[in-house]
Amino acid sequence: MIARLTALLVLLPTAVLAQSGPQYINPSTLVKPNGYTHVVVAPDGRTVYIAGQVAFDSTGQLVGGNNFEAQAERVYQNLRRALASVGGSLDDLAKTTTYITDQKNVAALRGIRAKYLDQARPPANTLLVVSRLARPDLLIEIEAVALLGGVVRHTGSQR
Repeated sequence: MIARLTALLVLLPTAVLAQSGPQYINPSTLVKPNGYTHVVVAPDGRTVYIAGQVAFDSTGQLVGGNNFEAQAERVYQNLRRALASVGGSLDDLAKTTTYITDQKNVAALRGIRAKYLDQARPPANTLLVVSRLARPDLLIEIEAVALLGGVVRHTGSQR
């Protein structure tokens, strides 16, 4: 009986959150989006979808210019900011999709990724080399899915 009650209490916050629908979050630490949401938390309160992050600061200025490494650093910092907005971290990443505009940057990408991600448990990743991104000065973009250990309780979300 106690085991069933404990299981019910553990699942109750998730069940309550699941009834409330997804959360749409645009952290102030990221550029103000136009027509999309940076972070969407699924009704389960644990699955987090992060829109493709590029090398913009919170004011919309490109960080890194034509420097792939500087842009990649900023992209990982933006992913960290997106996850922090829901109490997560880069360790919670389950899947990333990485878009780069030049194959020659793969080695640099691997080095930067190793600085930010746990190499013993890296997320699943798909790497795509594309002819260009939304703006010609963007060299990298990463979108992600994270799985949080607890239920998200973000109170400052924007829709």
